[in-house]
Amino acid sequence: MISDSFGRPLRVCLLSYRSNPHCGGQGVYVKNLSAALAQLGHQVEVISGPPYPELAPGVALTKLPSLDLYDPENPFRLPRIRELADPVNFYEWASVSTMGFPEPLTFGIRAWMHLKKRAREFDVVHDNQSLSYGILGISRFLPTVATIHHPITVDRDLAMASVRSWLKKAQIRRWYSFVGMQRRVSRHMLRTITVSEASKKDICRVFPVAPSSMRVVPNGVDTGLFRPLSENGRNIKHVLVTNSADTPLKGLYHLLKAIHEVRAADPEVRLVVVGTPKKDGGILRLVRELSLGDVVRFTGRLSDDAFVRQYAAAGMAVVPSLYEGFGLPAIEAMACGVPVISTTGGALPEVVGDAGVLVPPGDHHALARAILDLSRNPEKAAALGRAGYERVLALFTWERTARLTAEVYREAMDAYHQV
Repeated sequence: MISDSFGRPLRVCLLSYRSNPHCGGQGVYVKNLSAALAQLGHQVEVISGPPYPELAPGVALTKLPSLDLYDPENPFRLPRIRELADPVNFYEWASVSTMGFPEPLTFGIRAWMHLKKRAREFDVVHDNQSLSYGILGISRFLPTVATIHHPITVDRDLAMASVRSWLKKAQIRRWYSFVGMQRRVSRHMLRTITVSEASKKDICRVFPVAPSSMRVVPNGVDTGLFRPLSENGRNIKHVLVTNSADTPLKGLYHLLKAIHEVRAADPEVRLVVVGTPKKDGGILRLVRELSLGDVVRFTGRLSDDAFVRQYAAAGMAVVPSLYEGFGLPAIEAMACGVPVISTTGGALPEVVGDAGVLVPPGDHHALARAILDLSRNPEKAAALGRAGYERVLALFTWERTARLTAEVYREAMDAYHQV
C-alpha cells in the first residue's frame, strides 16, 4: 500500500450509472481510479448500475439493478408487470419507449434512496457524470464531488449537425433531453473535476459551473497493461485506430477517407480498426464506397493482452476524433511506445503535446499527409514513440490521478462543513 501524504484515509463512495468494463471510458475510469485510490490507502466502494465494472481486489462493489433496457443480449425487452409496479422502473421504461435516455436520472434516484440509509458510512461521494437530481439530494447529507469528462452538449450538437431530417434531429434532441437536468444539478456541486483545461473551458461555457469550483485532474493509463513490447514485429505501414463507432464525434469517417487517399500513394498501407462496426451502419457503407475492403480490417472485441499486441504490431496510431474531453486512446498508444497522429479536437493537444503529430479535426487531407510522412520516416516515428512513452510516465499515471482526486475530496469536505 502506498501512503497518502494528504491526511487520513478517506471512506469514498464512487457512483457510476453504467460502467461497461470493455468499451467506453466510464468503466475504465471507475475501475482504475478506484484501484489507485485503494492503493493509496483509502476505503473505496463503487455503487454502479448495469453493466457493472470489473474492480480490483479490495474495492467493494454494490450493484444497483435497473431494467437494463440497453443490454445488448436482450435490448429493449418488455418488462414484467411486477417490475413496472416500481415508479422508477416505470419512468425508465416509459422514457426509453419514447426514445429518451433516462439512466442518469433513474440511477441517481436509486443511489439517493440507497445512500440516505448509509450516510454515516462515507466521508465523500464522487459522482461520475450522472449529475442527476438524486445526486443533488445526496449532496444535502454528504460532501459530493462530480466528474464531468466533457460537456455532453458537444456530442449532441455534432450529432444534430450530422443529419438533415427534422425527424432525426427531433429524435437526437429527445435522446439528449437529460442535459437540462445535468446543467441544473452541476451548479450545486461543491467541487467539480474535469480532465483537461479544454474541457474546463467548454464546461464553463455551457454549464453554470463556477470556474473557481472546478479542478483539472487528468486521467491516467494502466502502465502495467499498456506498455511497450518488443518492436521486432512493428510494421510502419500498419495504422491502428481504436474506435469503430459510427458516432460522428469520433471521426472514423475522415480517417477512412484519408486511408483512401494514402492508398493511391502507398498501396502497402493498411488500417486496423479495433472493434466491430454496425452491420448496416455508415462506416461499412463508406468502406464499400471507397473500395477499402482489402485495406481495412476490423478486429472485433479483443482481450486486454490482444489489444496490447495490436499496439506492438502497429507502426502508428491515429486519433481522428472531432472532439475529445481527454483522449484515452492517445495515452494508451503513447504508453505502448506507438507514435501518435491526433487531431487538435478538444483536449487532444494537451494530452499529446509535442510527442505526436497534430492535424486539424475533420481534415482527411491533413491526416493522409501525416500518415504518409510517418510511414516514410521510421526514425521520426520511433522518436515520437519514445517521447510519448516518457510523457505518459511523467503526467498520466493513475497514481497521480488518485492523489490529485483525493485533494479535491478534502477540499469538498472542508467546504461542506463550513456551510
